Amino acid sequence: MLDTNQIRSKTRNLYGLIAVIIVAVVAGLFAYGKFDFLPSWMRGPFRLGLDLSGGTHLIYEADVSQIPSSDISTTMNGLRDVIERRVNLFGVSEPKVETLEVGGSHRLVVELAGIKDIKDAIKLIGETPFLEFKEQRSEEESNLIVEKQKANDPAYLYEDPYFISATPALTGKYLKSAQLSFDPTTYEAYVSLQFNDEGAQIFEELTTKNIQKVLAIYLDGQPISLPTVQDTISGGKAQITGRFTTDEAKLLVERLNAGALPVPINLVSQQSIGASLGEQSFNLSIKAGIIGLAVVVVFMLVYYHIFGFFASLALLIYTVLSLAIFKLIPVTLTLSGIAGFILSIGMAVDANILIFERSKEERRKGLNKFRAIEEGFNRAWPSIRDSNISTIITCLVLYNFTTSIVKGFALTLLIGVVISMFTAITVTRSFLRVFMTKEVNSPR
Repeated sequence: MLDTNQIRSKTRNLYGLIAVIIVAVVAGLFAYGKFDFLPSWMRGPFRLGLDLSGGTHLIYEADVSQIPSSDISTTMNGLRDVIERRVNLFGVSEPKVETLEVGGSHRLVVELAGIKDIKDAIKLIGETPFLEFKEQRSEEESNLIVEKQKANDPAYLYEDPYFISATPALTGKYLKSAQLSFDPTTYEAYVSLQFNDEGAQIFEELTTKNIQKVLAIYLDGQPISLPTVQDTISGGKAQITGRFTTDEAKLLVERLNAGALPVPINLVSQQSIGASLGEQSFNLSIKAGIIGLAVVVVFMLVYYHIFGFFASLALLIYTVLSLAIFKLIPVTLTLSGIAGFILSIGMAVDANILIFERSKEERRKGLNKFRAIEEGFNRAWPSIRDSNISTIITCLVLYNFTTSIVKGFALTLLIGVVISMFTAITVTRSFLRVFMTKEVNSPR
């Protein structure tokens, strides 16, 4: 007989288990995504990385010989941002642009998944960022250009209706540097500009004739700041204010320095990966994952019998939840990322093995099956917690301090470890509590 508390506990666990199963079914449908009855947002494919979808891997070396050592990091970050925006013009899905320092050489690693016109991409990426200041057009001139563009007048289709290049020209070569600063009274972030002598004279002339007008700043043909001139600015020093957050001001500084400090970049490595090779690698990875999952399930069934059956169900739930989260975030899956996921499948069952082995020890001490299982969970938890936390810390270090290949591995492994802690502890425990309570008063 079960007492009232046991009945209530079993009912709560049953409801929780049903909820988990429903979520797992939905997650499985979302991960598979090939049923016509599913809504469109659930039928999309996984996001595949360069090595699976095909594309090009480019490595550029930046010439920072003319850049002060204190400005190299900011300049490289600015270049990275510029190139990310450039490759987006090609419709590349989630391009990867990373900075890398190898033996004193500063490099940019660019991954373009699925790109077709590689020659134009290489040409565009290799150009030095171009920074320029533009003056605001009159309202009449802007309205005229807008009307001409609406009428598809070919002479005005590519004309900027609101801004025109400053006269005299003020470009990035006149800007010595941009820095992040803070107001000593309000502590608000702002951007400080420092022009060279020639640039200071041009800037003074432009600010004189554009008081209470916008003097726009463009990088690679795109506006990055639209400050309004409040007064004539002499001496070559200026401030851009506007209730920036620190991150916003820092990003603007990086972009300004990318255009202000010309850093030529040269292509030193190019590797093309065909879509057919990527598809073959993807299929082999999926096959390896299925085999790995099957082997783990067979081992658990043979060695732990009914306990292994419940652990295997939890493992299947873990698998579909992980795949659904990969697709939902979405995670860009690479070969290394899939390897991390396959590894996490094996790790996901580790917690159950610790619990079951601990439960065996409790049974040998004379506890009935249900009490032994509860003690197994309680006593195994510290080891499970510590090992998973150490893995999570390792994944975070790998993700933040390594290249894209290792990052994919670290991200999928990190997500897998977090989900496995839920399925191994909560889901398996719920299965056992619901289906094993009749053993409470049955000694071994």
